[in-house]
Parts: sequence; C-alpha cells; structure tokens
Amino acid sequence: MRRCLLVTGAGRYGLATLVMLLGSIHAATVMALPSAQVERGEEVYQRFCAECHHPTLRGTGHGPPLVGTRFLASWREQSSDRLLDYLHTEMSMAVPPSTDPAVFSDIAAFVLSANGAEAPEVSFRAGADIPLASLLPAAVPVAGRPGDTAESVQHEGDEPVHDDDSRDIWEGAVGIAEAAMRIGRWLNRETPPLTPVTESLLDAPPAGSWLSWRRTRDGHGYSPLDQVNRDNVGRLRLAWAMTMREGSNQGTPLVHDGVMFLTHPGNVIQALDAATGELYWEYAYTHPADSRTLGGPTRNIAIFDDKLFLATYDAAIVAIDARTGRQLWRSEKADYVYGYTHTAGPIIANGIVVSGINGCERFHPDGCFITGHDPETGEELWRTSTIALPGDPNDATWAGLPPELRGGSDNWIAGSYDPELGLYFLGTSQAKPWLAASRAMTAEDAALYTNATLAIDPNTGEIEWYFQHIPGETLDMETAFERVLIDVDGEPMVFTGGKEGFLWRLDRRDGSFRGVVETMPQDLFSEIDQETGRVRYRQDIIDAGVNEPIRGCPSIYGGRNWQASAYSPETTALVFPLHMLCMEFIGHEIELVEGGGGYGGESEVFPMPEAEGMLGRLVSYDVSSMEERWRHEQRAMFLTGVLTTAGGLAFVGDLDRYFKAFDVETGEKVWQTRLGAPAHGFPVSFEADGRQFIAVQTGMGVFRLMTARQSPDLYQPTGGNMLYVFELTH
Repeated sequence: MRRCLLVTGAGRYGLATLVMLLGSIHAATVMALPSAQVERGEEVYQRFCAECHHPTLRGTGHGPPLVGTRFLASWREQSSDRLLDYLHTEMSMAVPPSTDPAVFSDIAAFVLSANGAEAPEVSFRAGADIPLASLLPAAVPVAGRPGDTAESVQHEGDEPVHDDDSRDIWEGAVGIAEAAMRIGRWLNRETPPLTPVTESLLDAPPAGSWLSWRRTRDGHGYSPLDQVNRDNVGRLRLAWAMTMREGSNQGTPLVHDGVMFLTHPGNVIQALDAATGELYWEYAYTHPADSRTLGGPTRNIAIFDDKLFLATYDAAIVAIDARTGRQLWRSEKADYVYGYTHTAGPIIANGIVVSGINGCERFHPDGCFITGHDPETGEELWRTSTIALPGDPNDATWAGLPPELRGGSDNWIAGSYDPELGLYFLGTSQAKPWLAASRAMTAEDAALYTNATLAIDPNTGEIEWYFQHIPGETLDMETAFERVLIDVDGEPMVFTGGKEGFLWRLDRRDGSFRGVVETMPQDLFSEIDQETGRVRYRQDIIDAGVNEPIRGCPSIYGGRNWQASAYSPETTALVFPLHMLCMEFIGHEIELVEGGGGYGGESEVFPMPEAEGMLGRLVSYDVSSMEERWRHEQRAMFLTGVLTTAGGLAFVGDLDRYFKAFDVETGEKVWQTRLGAPAHGFPVSFEADGRQFIAVQTGMGVFRLMTARQSPDLYQPTGGNMLYVFELTH
C-alpha cells in the first residue's frame, strides 16, 4: 500500500495532495483554472493521489477528503502565503521529488475546481498574500455527485466522513506530518561525484561501465569483463533486486562510476548505487495519460557530460542532471495528440543528441522524422524526414500519394554511431497501413525511406546513403531493429535483422550489399537475389487486396523482434534469439484522409510447424562466413536481448522465467536461474567495488498478449516487474 502523508495546516489539519500541488507555486506567476489545466490535473491526480484520497477526492482511511467541509475548514480562511510557506517543503511521498513543478499547479487546479473555485487570473506567487476565501466558497459540491454538497454527505467510499476532524487530527505539539517524518520518507540526494562523459569516453568506455544502449555505440552488446566466466558461472547468486513500475519493461540500465541509471515504465528514472541497490534519486516525467502506448516501453536513455537524456511518451526530449535527478530542459519534438510518441531513446553522435520517433501510423503532413538536439540547451539543430516528400529524388516511390497520406517509417530502436566515418546508422519501420492495398499502393511501390538502413551525418541530419531491405513491405515485416557495426576482415560492415528472419550485411561506408542469410524457415519471399539483396514476395502476396487472408511464416512478431543481438569478438559471431511463429494476416480498408491511417491489419499467430513445439531458438552466426555456428532450441520463447562477455558467455532470458548463460563458443547451456516473472529488456554487465555484476529485468507488458496464447502451458504471472542483479559467491 502506498504510504500517504497528512500534514497539519493552520495548526489543525492539512492534506497530502495540497502538499504536492501548491508547494511549487512559489515559482508560478499566475495560477488560473482553465479547463485544459483542470483536465491535466485530474489525469495526474488519478496517477499519484487517487490511491490514498479516492478517485472522487472523498478520502480513504489513508488520506483525508480533498473536497468538502473539512477542506474548507482547514484552508478557506488562510492566505496563499501562509499555505505556501508551510507547504513548500512538505512533499507527498507519492510524487518523486524531482517531478516537473508544473504538475502541482495542474493538480491544484483540479482540486480547487472540485471545491467550487472559479477561474479568475490569480497570482499565487510568494508575497501576494491572497485570501483563499476569495477563491473557495463556503459550501462546495461533492466531486462525482452533481448537486450534492459536502454538508449533505455523511459517508462515502471507504469509510464514513464525519463532521468533526477527530479521524485526521493528532493533538499536541507533534502532528502527523512530523510523525511521518520520523517514520521515514524518501528524499532525493545527490550521487557521488561523476566523471563527465565525453565523446572519447563513449568511444572507449571503462571495462566496468555500460554507457550506451548496447554498452558501446557500435551496438555490440558485449562486456569485456571476464571475472564471471564459463568455468565459474555456476556460482552466480542474487546480489540485490529492485521492484520496478508496471508496464512493458524493455529498458536498459546505464552504469557510470558505480552509479546505475535505471529506466522504468512510466518515464521514470532512478539513480542507484550499482553495488548495493541503494537509491540516490528518482525522477518522474509528467506526461498526459493518453500519451503512453504499448505498455510504455522506454528502451534506452543516453548519458553525456553531466546529463541524462530521455525521449518521453509525449514526443519530447528532456535533459536531467545525472547527479541530482533535476530536470534541466525540455524540447518538444511534436504534438503527441497526433499520435507521436517514443519507445526508443537517443544516442549521442559527435556531441549531438540524435533520436527518432514513433506514432507515425496516422496520416499527418509532418510525417515521421529524426532530430538532432543540442545537449546543453535542447535546441533542435536539424530535422530529417524518414519519408521521401515532394522535392526528394525518391518522391515517386509513394505512387502519387500526397504527403499527408504517407504513413510509417518509425524508429523503434536506437541507432549506432561510427566516429571514424562520422555516420549514425538506424533502421526505419515499414510503411503504414501495413497492407500495401490498404494505403492505395502495391507491394512493388518501394515507399522510401521505409524499411531501410539509413546512414546520417549527425552534424547536419543529411542522409548520406540508404539501403531498403524490403521495398513495398506489406505484411509488417519491418527491419527496424539494432544496427551492429563490426569490422570483418578489415572492412567496416553493418549487420541487422528484421521480422522476416534474415541477417543482413552492408558496407557501412556506402551501403553496398554484402550478403544476406535466412536464419529460419520462411515462405513469404519467392526470390532473394544474392548479388543485390533484392527480395520479392510471393505473387499471391503481391496481388493480395484488402480483406484477403494471407498465410505465411514468420509472423508479425518475427522471426526477429526488438530483442537485440550481441557480438562476441572472441568467436567473431553474432548471437540472437528467434521466435518460431507463423501467421494468417488480413489487411483492412482504411479511409485515406488526413488524421486517419493506422495499422489497418490483424493476424492470427500459430507455432511454426517445422519447430515441433520449440518456439524459442537462439542462434550464433559467423560474421565473416555468414554461416550458422550453433543453435539452441526450447519450448519457451527468448524475450530479452542477448549479452555477451569476455568470460565466454552469452546471457539471455525467456518466457518460462529462466535467465540463462550459454557457452558462446559451443552453445552449451552452462547456468540458469528462475526469476519471479519472464525476463525482459536488455541484460547488462558492469563492475562496482571490484566485482562483476550481471543484471536483467522482468515484467512482460504487451508482449504477453501474444505469449499467453502461444504458450498456455507456461505460467506467466501478471506484473512482476523487477531488476535482478547477480554476482559470484566466494
């Protein structure tokens, strides 16, 4: 149960939420009650306050009513200065201390509106000394019951609402606020001193650090630590754990100078002692409730200089002080009401904060894009469309569709950066709606720059080259996942794989095709040209119209999905998980109007017949020969990215709640432990206090919609979001 704080206002009685909502108004110039602010306040109230104070504001046994007689008795005759002076330092424990101060004004608008406050332009700055009686009436409506007043209601919700204050008052010199302080509540504090993160540090991070999404900006997902190895991995035991917020738990912890920066669903970041799990600070970004989609995955954040960078649900980038958790700036990239959002976070490329965006399935003139931001100020330096628009040489690949009807080309996964070439590499998703016929196109209309690898100059945003993996994609077979930069026989290559289950190799200097291999059975493509990399769908897929079912393998979940590969330099092999699934897909008719659009399709997923019930496959491929080195098959699907280490190990987690280690040379399973929920996210390894740790997250989120149907024999608990951190026993 969330602990709530009751404070004594005017010497007799106060309320927890006003502690939150008015504490920041010192800095506000004007406190008005426009309907939009009241609506925002209600969203945040339901998120932070309703558990203790009831969704209707009528109070529970854990928090007093925020509407009615007792509210008025406590505060109506007080001044704004009296309230502000008292409440400024008393923050509710339900709201992280570093929350954007604007949220408190919004909650205040909602609570005061529920108590009958009107909407004049009222200054609530310190020194104004405004009587609250000028806003609050003597008798107020009770929230949720039009026409009722506080005086007419004797009890509601969890317990009676009495006319006296005896339930909520602690008499004597020490009130309930001071008692709560004695019991203990969390207050943010600074981390130990942190070394500024420079470009050179990102290029060559200390062995014990994890400074970028896949540790290094080449996307390897590899740790050079070898304290834990194939000979002693059996001695791994739990060192510490942290409960995490609910939602799609697909994050990646960063570790720098012994401090872990852990991202939770909900746009929440915590700074912890990486050796012990001790919390330093917590930051919670305030976002509109309807901006969180797909369970709210936040797959990565970035660190540079003394700042962390978060791509938010409501299509903004924020910078956070890495030592204190204080928000430094916010830069809005797009208006989330048009569907824009983020699942992937930024990458630092030559000192620029580079990030893509999601939510491009709806038709909008701005389309999908990538941006570069100044890390000091948040200023947007450039913006590059990932859709070929009029004036672009590839405009004709959209079959004459007007710009406002060109959907898709999202960026679901963070990119990679090559400092020698000065290029940032990332993948784009397919055109939307999924079925070509649904978007008034054919599967032979390329729709650039969808389903492509893009090489971008991070200084200007210019696309230096592109390679489109599946032109005219029509079955949700996006190739939008990680880009791994590996030098093969002295030649700079970029590797990637998509839902179709192919492993692609390109020359990262110019995007020239250097090879592709099928890593699993597929029947969607009738041709794969090994000289050019050009693929062609089956003819019946090319000809398919709306409402015509298509059967094939793999499914819209892959094949490959967001679970990233990892490179092992000792074996020169990439290790990655596969889902052995097929589908029956059908696309629907979509109204081609601005503001419309969407995915426009649905599918039934079923096990791949060749897999004989083994839905999870872990494979290793040599990056030079493009040949399979080994494979491991099992009933449970693998649901994390892969982590490789210099100890000769590949770590990965699965649906059956196991976290496993494999010998990266042979594919032999050498260790496993069972967790409280299915493993998820991207495992990392780091060093703190001279010890190597391995960390993995659990908690399914929206992926459970698929796995529960495909694997009903495997128990999948609801919730269970955790971070587990392991170390060797001695």
